[in-house]
Amino acid sequence: MEQKVSLWQIFTVFAKIGAFTIGGGYAMIPLIQAEMSRRGWISEDELPDIVALSQSAPGVMAVNISIFAGHKLRGFKGSVAATLGSITPSFLIILAIAMFFTAFKDNPWVERAFKGIRPVVVSLIAVPMVNMARKACTTWWKWALAVGSLLLVAFLNVSPIYIILCVLVIGFAATYYKEGLWKR
Repeated sequence: MEQKVSLWQIFTVFAKIGAFTIGGGYAMIPLIQAEMSRRGWISEDELPDIVALSQSAPGVMAVNISIFAGHKLRGFKGSVAATLGSITPSFLIILAIAMFFTAFKDNPWVERAFKGIRPVVVSLIAVPMVNMARKACTTWWKWALAVGSLLLVAFLNVSPIYIILCVLVIGFAATYYKEGLWKR
């Protein structure tokens, strides 16, 4: 990223992403990837790093992605521009809903519209996760960890914290053994 991206460009791109994202931070990923890759702002390999950082930081995923992506483009000011861009449409939409939704909340058309949006949100979240899994899981044991973690969290309600801690311990132990540190 040698080009100097204007703060206004960052704001408008993230405002566009924020306006068309339904379902939170994970649903933003394909839009961010498309917009930023098309402009040459990030490479295919950088997005998983931004997502990983965003997941590990406390707070709302959509805001964290905006912060890290904006920072990559223009530092602190880029973070502010990207964050304001991504939250402004949501803020305005929530404000409008709060002002007018009470009159329509029991309307069957409105209820059906929201029920119709749910499957779309699931697919918007699933597609980037599958794409990231394809890139990250390059060996059979990485696939086994990914699928095993998914099954434990989804069907057995195991906390992701326990899975992360177990994988960290296994990773340290494997490295310790592989590097021969136990012989010293």
